Amino acid sequence: MQRYNNQNLIVRAGNSTDPDVLVEVNPQIAGWETIHFQSRRLAAGQRWNFTTGQHELALVMLGGMVDVLTDRGSWHGIGGRANVFEGLPHALYLSVDTSLTVQALVDAQFAVTWVSAKEAFEPVRITPADIAVEIRGGDHATRHINRILPPGFPCERLVVVEVYTPGGNWSSYPPHKHDVHKPGQGAEVLEADLDEIYYYKIDRPEGYAIQRVYTDPESPLHQAGAPIDAALMPRNDDVVLVPEGYHPVSSPPGYTTYYLNVLAGSAQSLAATDDPEFAWVKGSFRERDPRVPVYDVSEAKTCQ
Repeated sequence: MQRYNNQNLIVRAGNSTDPDVLVEVNPQIAGWETIHFQSRRLAAGQRWNFTTGQHELALVMLGGMVDVLTDRGSWHGIGGRANVFEGLPHALYLSVDTSLTVQALVDAQFAVTWVSAKEAFEPVRITPADIAVEIRGGDHATRHINRILPPGFPCERLVVVEVYTPGGNWSSYPPHKHDVHKPGQGAEVLEADLDEIYYYKIDRPEGYAIQRVYTDPESPLHQAGAPIDAALMPRNDDVVLVPEGYHPVSSPPGYTTYYLNVLAGSAQSLAATDDPEFAWVKGSFRERDPRVPVYDVSEAKTCQ
């Protein structure tokens, strides 16, 4: 049984032997069977080849622009924002048994994630016009969320969102968890059992965030005698693993924190349970932070 702590819940940038990979997560590193993740960079004209096999895959442009050529279609000029703090995302979803080549049109960086899947779905190109923007929370828990592959997206397991937290604010707050599958009526899910990663960017190079990961007695690891209670300090291009438990984030004053969330598990869902000790905070919000959204989102499909 994997035991998690302050050291192995954070995957530091530079852990790959591939010089084009800024950071990577695989089941061996994470101690789970779900999420593979890489943040990759390509110089202009450089290519990266991959085959999904028995996995579905999402590619999210972090900066720059690429062409993606596959045996199920080709998509040209994916991307456009200079970095994650300067615009809405472009992305591509690809299903099982797809061979792909990513070619950089300019210097580019992208995140790519894949999880095992059985069912085949059609490829989907996601542009800013497809993104639903949500301003969630209030007061010092206000954040800006871009839904890239939200629940209901035509895929089997992946959920992918981007989150921006202004300096001095909290995110994933009140703390919530998704580590026990709780079915509701019909197809409803009250809580899904999901593994999750947080891939971080900070808008200044010296910046950092603070994230706590902790389980309660309902969590399977807690019941197995391996509870988690960790406080982590991720920096640019680091990844925090959330195998179980609550996982709030704090962004220090003066810095905007970005993270890309990838989730996969028992349902294509974000169904979660708030920590009952802190759930009351939702009812105390008086206003939304005027710093969000953090950039112009007029291209988005919706903003709420």
